[in-house]
Amino acid sequence: MKIFRSLSEFAQAHNPDLRTVVTIGNFDGVHRGHTMVIESVRARAEKLGALAVAVTFDPHPVTVLRPERELRQLTPLDEKLRLLEATGLDATLVLRFDDALRQTTARAFAESVLRDAMHAIEVHEGENFRFGHGAEADIASLAQLGHECAFEVRAWNPLVLRGSPVSSSRIRKLIAAGALSQARALLGRSFSVRSTPAHGRGYGSKYTVPTVNLAPYSGLLPENGVYITTLRIGEGAFERTFRGVTNAGNRPTFGADSFAVESFLFDFEPLELTESTPLELTFLARLRAEQRFESPEALKAQILRDVQKAQRFFALCDAGIAHPLR
Repeated sequence: MKIFRSLSEFAQAHNPDLRTVVTIGNFDGVHRGHTMVIESVRARAEKLGALAVAVTFDPHPVTVLRPERELRQLTPLDEKLRLLEATGLDATLVLRFDDALRQTTARAFAESVLRDAMHAIEVHEGENFRFGHGAEADIASLAQLGHECAFEVRAWNPLVLRGSPVSSSRIRKLIAAGALSQARALLGRSFSVRSTPAHGRGYGSKYTVPTVNLAPYSGLLPENGVYITTLRIGEGAFERTFRGVTNAGNRPTFGADSFAVESFLFDFEPLELTESTPLELTFLARLRAEQRFESPEALKAQILRDVQKAQRFFALCDAGIAHPLR
């Protein structure tokens, strides 16, 4: 998948004789609702001999329009692009969401972006899609502009699962509450975060302790507590994946707040680990809430119980009884 970081870059690289089938959105999480639309975009592009293209924004428009609101995204931009690439799109255009774009009218966006730069012949959007300065235009307005600009509009009803529409905001709420099984059903995969090891932990060229702390992470994390997880360390030929349990929280047993995401890994073997080693932590199930213990010994006893429960969970997964690991 080709990635373009500006409209001018896309226009310069794009053959004007080659048309596009487009979908526009924030795509936070690249969930099952997103992939349903993208699959149709790909199918239509193949049938029409066009390019299948997604248009997304950086930063997330909410951070510009409502700076007082804290938004912890499901997928930072790099991860979102990786997930979009996995859908089979031909290209993604990342538009900088700044004051200039914020003030662009719906008509100007349809004409300058979709018609003139992207040569769109179809645009696929959810029925609640809004765009243009002050969210002035809706899907009906887009269809009218499309009629004028020579592209068709396909409006999609929301994908409904477990009684409610699938949306990024719904998934964020589920994950923030630790409801990982429900979030997994809407995402189409287990929730994971990508990071590196925490700085200052004394990681050397050969790491021999079966606990790894994530570096501070600005994206969304599940509610404080203890989780069954897998941790992928490294990439490519050098990657290893370990099962384990992870504590995400303030470690109240040790006094003052000291928030950390710390994973205890099963069947650990010494491996190369530096402060820049890529990590992917996948949250599979919630074991319990964070709690304060009377002593480190009591905490250790509870950790052993957590490990036993996690090992039973993985045994059930291996036997095909519990949910898949991914």
